[in-house]
Amino acid sequence: MTTDSAGLQVLSPDECIALLASVPIGRIVYTDRALPAVQPVSFHLDGERIIIRTSRGSKLALAAGDAVVAFQTDEYDAESGTGWSVTVVGRAKSVVDPDEVMALGRLPLNPWAPVGPDHFIVVDLQQLSGRRIQRQTVSS
Repeated sequence: MTTDSAGLQVLSPDECIALLASVPIGRIVYTDRALPAVQPVSFHLDGERIIIRTSRGSKLALAAGDAVVAFQTDEYDAESGTGWSVTVVGRAKSVVDPDEVMALGRLPLNPWAPVGPDHFIVVDLQQLSGRRIQRQTVSS
């Protein structure tokens, strides 16, 4: 098991992908008017692509099309003191091909908020990293 300088377990790419697939909500980080913006989104992991469904005119749809974004998801259990975090960096692309839009519309993906006309954003997993925290036992 590899650990980082803070003592957190470094996850392998396969572990990161498995954890990404295990949760329905994440956060996308993009640029809005030259400032960082973070938005919670529901998503679906399709192979090595994150699929996000939003409305065509949303701030996210306008800002994240063909831009480098970060995506993060995690889980933490306060009672046990355990958890994990996975971060992805990749290029977000708006899906415009009607056949691909139709195919993505069949995925088990419910939007975070009510949406207007469907708009799909695909983020390729170009950089992937993850960490796991486990409660440290203090020896006396």
